[in-house]
Amino acid sequence: MTRTIHSPRSRGRRKFLVQKPRGQFTSRVQAVGPEHFGIVTVDCAKVRSKFMLADFFGTVHVPPTVVAHRQGELQAAAERIRHALRAHQLADFVVAIERTGEYHRPVQRAFRELGWDVRLVHPFATYQYRQPADPGNKTDDTDVAALHRATVNGFGLTDTPWPDDYQQWQLLMRHRRHLVQRVTALRCQIREHLHAAMPGYAELFDDPWMSSVVLPLARQFGSATRIRQAGAQGLQQFLREAQLRCQPSTLSKTLAWAETAAPGHPQADFLRRLVAALDDDRLDKTRQILDLERTAASFLARTSSVRLLIIPGLNVVSAAELAGAMGPPGLYANANAITGRAGLMPSRYQSDRVDRANGPLRRCANRRLRTALLQIADNLVTCNHFIGARSLLWRRADKDPRALAGVAGLAATTATAG
Repeated sequence: MTRTIHSPRSRGRRKFLVQKPRGQFTSRVQAVGPEHFGIVTVDCAKVRSKFMLADFFGTVHVPPTVVAHRQGELQAAAERIRHALRAHQLADFVVAIERTGEYHRPVQRAFRELGWDVRLVHPFATYQYRQPADPGNKTDDTDVAALHRATVNGFGLTDTPWPDDYQQWQLLMRHRRHLVQRVTALRCQIREHLHAAMPGYAELFDDPWMSSVVLPLARQFGSATRIRQAGAQGLQQFLREAQLRCQPSTLSKTLAWAETAAPGHPQADFLRRLVAALDDDRLDKTRQILDLERTAASFLARTSSVRLLIIPGLNVVSAAELAGAMGPPGLYANANAITGRAGLMPSRYQSDRVDRANGPLRRCANRRLRTALLQIADNLVTCNHFIGARSLLWRRADKDPRALAGVAGLAATTATAG
């Protein structure tokens, strides 16, 4: 018996699809017939939306209608849709909602609770399908029509709900990221005020935020003149009363600076109060960040993403950022699907014999997931000896630096996907 041997390339080749894989419902349309398949399109805003019902061919059965985001009106809209489905003998249907940050969520949840097939359409898809039909004319009515065309062509994508733990995890890590950004802004403000009141003081120390005495001394004295007046004995007495430990070299450095410091701002005392208020805010947010990181560590320990910690160069925060942006690993077929969602692949332009296969990174991507993976890549280059050595070799060979980010991201995602 002759056995046919298939090459790995032929076995791994994917079927070419015109529609997006998560936007297909062709078999359902064929089962009931296009004239009996309905598409409900919803263009959402902050407090109200506009919906329309048409069949697969575009025959409108419910014209564009405004519905407020209130329970009673959403229920009335659902009942009107049910009545139209029965009246026009639409045996099957889908609901396509345009993504708008968080504003589409009330409508999405209301229709999903009814057991309906709710799909999401990216605003870019709506724009591309609106422009050819209504160039220069953007209204809610043209948007719902463009949503219909996008859904028919497979751009109404299924959105798999995340488990509650992962939803909380994602919100937690986003809140932590916002707090970190605010703390960074507060540090910049504190440095600016310190430089005005005490020129050169913050530059005495490599990292004033890691020291337990740099900011307390600035908050207590606020100027080089008052530090000179207090002297070494006054500084030591303040630190004892505040129960702060300090190296003698730090005090000597501070006193030497005070003797040669340039004149500070005439309103140094007022700036000192501003520094104290900003520093209190910074300390409070820092405590919140630490609490959030402890909670993230407990989430991480309960999932398979904890395996990320076996990779040298990754800590709890990096692993939690990636897992929070990625979601349940079971939603991905393999590690390449994770980096694909992050858009870690070059764009390609090909026409006839012209083929530019190594363009910039694709614009269509989950930016939070991409950011988490690229930050992990930076950490691995710095702290992982294997990745660092590979990075050095690739730089010497003048290879594309994005390849290293892909390797680092693939290493992290492979550990997660198992």
